[in-house]
Amino acid sequence: MKMKIYVAGISGMVGSSTERAGIARGHEVIGFPSASVDFLDRSKTFESLKQANTDALIIAAAKVGGIGANSKYPVEFLTSNVQMQSNLIDGAYAAGIKKVIFLGSSCIYPKLAAQPIAEDSLLTGPLESTNEPYAIAKIAGVKLIDAYRKEFGCDWISLMPTNLYGPGDSFNLEDSHVLPALLRKIHEAKKANHQEVVIWGDGSPLRELLFVDDLAAAIIDLLETSPKDSLINIGSGEEVSIKTLAELISKTVGFQGTFTFDSSKPNGTPRKLLDSTRMSKTGWKPRVNLSEGIRITYDWFLNNETVAIR
Repeated sequence: MKMKIYVAGISGMVGSSTERAGIARGHEVIGFPSASVDFLDRSKTFESLKQANTDALIIAAAKVGGIGANSKYPVEFLTSNVQMQSNLIDGAYAAGIKKVIFLGSSCIYPKLAAQPIAEDSLLTGPLESTNEPYAIAKIAGVKLIDAYRKEFGCDWISLMPTNLYGPGDSFNLEDSHVLPALLRKIHEAKKANHQEVVIWGDGSPLRELLFVDDLAAAIIDLLETSPKDSLINIGSGEEVSIKTLAELISKTVGFQGTFTFDSSKPNGTPRKLLDSTRMSKTGWKPRVNLSEGIRITYDWFLNNETVAIR
């Protein structure tokens, strides 16, 4: 059945990919750039959702960033995300929107959770300190979705992706995540004919990476099937060390220099592999492997470098 889908954060990497996936499935997808609707403004958010008159809401709007940005701006990462997601979730109920998917992050789980990390690991241990404010905000969103399900019987879902990457990502070194940050550093080193790239940490942490179009396909699947679970993990099922990731990116970029690992900088969570069994049971599976995804992402970066590094 054709749906009208409102994507909050449609101009971002996840939002734009979800828009493409929804249209490809025959749905109507709408959204507004952050310049026209400020989701920190509660009354404007409520008004926007009411006027949109949609069947579904995808909450992809968030303040995001890597270890450096999270450490530098903890207040903004906590308050901005809590305010945005609360306004959108409350506004969705006020507007009578039947389906909501709240997009969180794998950082909601304890730093030393048993691997792979299952959904019931939530709140069973301390969080990783370098992104704790962002994680707490996302946990609040998960609990608010649960509360609406319990109190009002809403058919709403919290979807927790692993580390995402792909076209439309942010390559600004101030707030980018590990893959785009490495890709830009390695690209610029090659361009400047430098023989060394310095990488934060010792290169040992393991990361699971998911191509954004695979996430977008899953989002539309969940809207069309309405699974019973309220909290669902989604990841590729494969993990790679930061050191190996840098080497894979080097092959794509054509960089032949060396890496120096700065152990004075934080590693972040040592390992973070999600248990995506619940998502897999819906029939979904990732289609883009890491090498192919890096190539697609680098091609996009080369064609959009001025915009990507802002």
